Amino acid sequence: MTNPFFSPWTTPHAVPPFDQIEPAHFLPAFHEGIRLHLSEIEAITTNPEPPTFPNSIEALERAGAFLSRVADVFGNLNASHTNPELQAIAREVAPLMANHRSAIMLNAALFARVDAVHAQSPTLPAEASRLLTQTHKHFVRAGAQLAPDAKSRLAAIDQSLASLTNQFEQNLLADTAAYELILPDEADVPPSLRATAQRDGHWVITLQRSSIEPFLQLSPRRDLRRTAFEAWAARGDNGNQYDNKALIAEIVQLRRERAQLLGYPHYAAYSLADSMAKTPAAARALLDQLWQPALAAAQRETAELTDALEAEGIDTPPLEAWDWRYYAEKVRLAKYDLDEEQLKPYFPLDNMIDAAFWVANQLFGLSFTVRPDLPVYHPDVRAWEAVDRAGAHVGIFYGDYYARPSKRSGAWMNSFRDQQRLAGDITPIVTNNLNFNKPPAGLPTLLSYDDATTLFHEFGHALHGLLSNVTYPSLSGTNVVRDWVEMPSQIYEHWLSEPAVLERFARHFETNEPLPPELLAKRKAAQNFNQGFAMIEYLASSYVDFEWHLLEDDMLRDVRQSEAGWLEQIGMPREIIMRHRSPHFAHIFGSPTGYAAGYYSYRWSAVLDTDAFAAFEEKGDAFDPEVAADLLRYVYASGGTADPMELYQAFRGREPNTDALMRSLGFV
Repeated sequence: MTNPFFSPWTTPHAVPPFDQIEPAHFLPAFHEGIRLHLSEIEAITTNPEPPTFPNSIEALERAGAFLSRVADVFGNLNASHTNPELQAIAREVAPLMANHRSAIMLNAALFARVDAVHAQSPTLPAEASRLLTQTHKHFVRAGAQLAPDAKSRLAAIDQSLASLTNQFEQNLLADTAAYELILPDEADVPPSLRATAQRDGHWVITLQRSSIEPFLQLSPRRDLRRTAFEAWAARGDNGNQYDNKALIAEIVQLRRERAQLLGYPHYAAYSLADSMAKTPAAARALLDQLWQPALAAAQRETAELTDALEAEGIDTPPLEAWDWRYYAEKVRLAKYDLDEEQLKPYFPLDNMIDAAFWVANQLFGLSFTVRPDLPVYHPDVRAWEAVDRAGAHVGIFYGDYYARPSKRSGAWMNSFRDQQRLAGDITPIVTNNLNFNKPPAGLPTLLSYDDATTLFHEFGHALHGLLSNVTYPSLSGTNVVRDWVEMPSQIYEHWLSEPAVLERFARHFETNEPLPPELLAKRKAAQNFNQGFAMIEYLASSYVDFEWHLLEDDMLRDVRQSEAGWLEQIGMPREIIMRHRSPHFAHIFGSPTGYAAGYYSYRWSAVLDTDAFAAFEEKGDAFDPEVAADLLRYVYASGGTADPMELYQAFRGREPNTDALMRSLGFV
């Protein structure tokens, strides 16, 4: 067998040769990568020269390049276009890689060299000094200073967590794909979904957000809304072979034990020690600051939606969670004369991609050219080359925009290769994954305003990878603390609503007419509508995330009862559920670390992004070149080369405050 991982890639810009890679190639490549990586580590630890920054820290940074290439390709394919073969490999590889990471991070001889260099406090350039500090910290947080017995237990925990969280993700994918609401009568299908939902003479609503949310918004059939909503809320909680509740109990207990082995009272304390917030108390203080205004707004919204429901002669039962989106659309239409379906013809997918590219050009001088010659892993995937103002190559961007059963739900950015200069001028290869409904051939993909916002959000992440300008790969791009990583993505959302962007790209897919000013005015007037609901469902998930990771004892908690009890404590409105119930909360249970005790970071970053965008507003120009240059230098290009608060203060000239966020939400 010719394995493409064992040869140099001769593709343009050395992109992965997807047309040659087969599932059978991965396991041999993983095993060889592990062997090579361990031999590189041995060369460091047996070096007779005294430990120095080049022969220990930089050497460690260079090690494992082959294994990283294999793991990056596999991880992306398994998330974006998986199959039973890849899933079986994932189950085998997850504990294998966890064990390999432990073998390196708990290697006493290796840590002795890292510790020795750290103790020397050598005079280094700023980025090298940051690398030394972060490398030492990562070893300590991985257990390098523990006694041998504790190290063995920590390694076993990490191996178990890798397997359990991988199983959680596979269960969720299977449980989501297993459900279909079959509608034989076209009259029961909202008109805007008929084209994308049609299948073999009937119509199908799935549990992908791009299918289920529009159905809940637009279907007048209360019984069907309830059926679909309850299935959506129960993903991973159906008592079948895909049920995730037992996995959650194990994951939570193992994380707690891991944190306590490292000297922390609970996992939340361990997790936030390496963050901008620093402590769970600081992060929860932000949630608490938002909760009461959000609750008051949600209560006002509940009253409005209840009035709309009763106006239709429905008074029992009262407003339910499966009613919210439907009556919210009715109230929006009544209050603002705005039907979100009116906007979709003006937001075709291709226009929104071009809009995201155009903003990057105006701010940072990037240009994107379609590269149909590059291999892709699915026919729906597109590839572009990014170049700078001088025409020099910057990186490759892949866009994978459509939902399919082989792709996990949600939207995310990932990297096939990080930018760096340590091993030469290595340019980045990044990807965006979204889950829009693919229309029949010949029809355009029309996005809601929220869909377009998500596209801009993920492209902000992509720019964080593409614009990285650092030396060391572990400090590159999105390799930053969790409550900073959402800042570059969330600030990018702001440009979607800029008049210059909408006038140029929000064009009717048939007539090319611009978005009518009156429709835009209605959208702006309604921008804070339903914000109470949106904030409550998000904050509730953040609170429950913390509660799981604040546990300090060995009790295996009942997932449903615990979740319900914590929601009762915060006064969760009956008519709203968490954005992510625990059995399908992949952010916190779908990977060994992920956003565990860190889901708050989206709101933490919202403070940063609204305050940061205000710098442009204060200039009166959303494309002010001086502010854009600072945004590039201190946010998008800097990666993890400095403490994020220092970077923010360098950009803004001060620490952030919540004023802009509270104004943007309509809470003041």
